[in-house]
Amino acid sequence: MIDYIRENLSYYELFYRLHKAEKTFKPEKVSFGPDKDQYFLYYEPEHPVSDKIVVWVHGGGWNSGDPEAFDYVGQAMVKEGYRFVSLGYRLSPKNKYPVQIEDVCAGYNAAMKHLQDKGIDTSKVIVSGPSAGAHLSSILTYNRKVQTEYNVDISNVIGYAGFGGPYRFAKSQGLTLRMLLAMLFEKGYDRSQAEPLSLMEESSVPMLLIQSSHDGLIEFECAEEFAKKAKILGIPCEIYDVEDKKNTHSWYTAGCFFFDRGQSRTVDKFLKFIESL
Repeated sequence: MIDYIRENLSYYELFYRLHKAEKTFKPEKVSFGPDKDQYFLYYEPEHPVSDKIVVWVHGGGWNSGDPEAFDYVGQAMVKEGYRFVSLGYRLSPKNKYPVQIEDVCAGYNAAMKHLQDKGIDTSKVIVSGPSAGAHLSSILTYNRKVQTEYNVDISNVIGYAGFGGPYRFAKSQGLTLRMLLAMLFEKGYDRSQAEPLSLMEESSVPMLLIQSSHDGLIEFECAEEFAKKAKILGIPCEIYDVEDKKNTHSWYTAGCFFFDRGQSRTVDKFLKFIESL
C-alpha cells in the first residue's frame, strides 16, 4: 500500500519534469496507418556510437500515451548516440486487443523498411518497452504465432529489455491493472492469448527484465515467473531489481530517462545491456 501511495504521489514531479524536458533533437515522424496513433518517431544521432538500433514501444496502460508524449526517452537515447525508434499504436478502450499488437507488428515492419530505405543497417535491433509497452514488445519478440500472423521477421533482434511489464495476468493482481485489462479486452476474450507468460516460446534472444520490488502497481513476482519460464525454455535472462530511490512504477519504467546514466542506475543498466550485445 505504501508503494502504491508513493506511485500516485510521484505524478506531480513527473509531469513537472515532462513540461521542462528539453527537445534538442527533432525526430522524423512516419505514419504506417490511417489512425492518428499509427506512427513512429525516428531519432538519428549526429554521431552514432554503434550500428545497434533501439526499438521502443511506449507504455501508458494501453489507454494513453503516444511516441510524442514520450519524446524525452528518444531525446535521452539519441544523446547517448543510439538510433532510436519509438512506436505508437491504437489505444483502448476504443480499440480492443489484439489491435495493439497488430499495430506494434505493422509499425516494426514499417520502421525496418524506412531505415533500410535510408541505407541503414538493421541487423542489430534491441526491442524494448515499459509497462504496457513491455507487454506488447515481449509478445512481439517471443511468440512465433504473432510473428507469423503479422508477417514479422525478428531474426535481426539481438536483445529484449522490458521495464515493469505485466507479463502475467494473475488473480492476485492489483485493482489498477485489473481495471486496465478490463478496458483492453472484450468481455469473454481468452486472456491467455495475450499473456506473455503463456505465449513465450523458445528463443535465443537474451532478455533483461528491469523490475522494482517497490513498484506499487506490478508485483515483482510477475518478472520472476517470466524469468523462470524463460530459463526453462533456454532463453538467457537477467532480472535487475531497481536500486534507484525513485523506484515506483512510473519513475523507473519511463521517468528514469529524465536522468542520464550517471544519475540513474536503471538507465545505466539498460545501456550496459545494449553495449553487451
